[in-house]
Amino acid sequence: MKQLKSILMAFMLCYASLSFAGQVNINKADASTLSAELNGVGDKKAQAIIDYRTQHGPFKSISELEKVKGISSKTIEKNRHNLSL
Repeated sequence: MKQLKSILMAFMLCYASLSFAGQVNINKADASTLSAELNGVGDKKAQAIIDYRTQHGPFKSISELEKVKGISSKTIEKNRHNLSL
């Protein structure tokens, strides 16, 4: 029983330490949300996403983010599970 409690406690500590990013709609999110929720996207890249969206209209696909200066396919793949349109 003691061993089970130890395993359960270890699991809970590991689970609590994980950082879960929320779903981000790239056509609606503001720059602060983009930089806070996406890995590898700071303030400058977040603003570039907003600027691109303003100039070209809403994104038609997640892959279209590659057209934004500073956003690579690697950045998109790291965040794909959090991105939505």
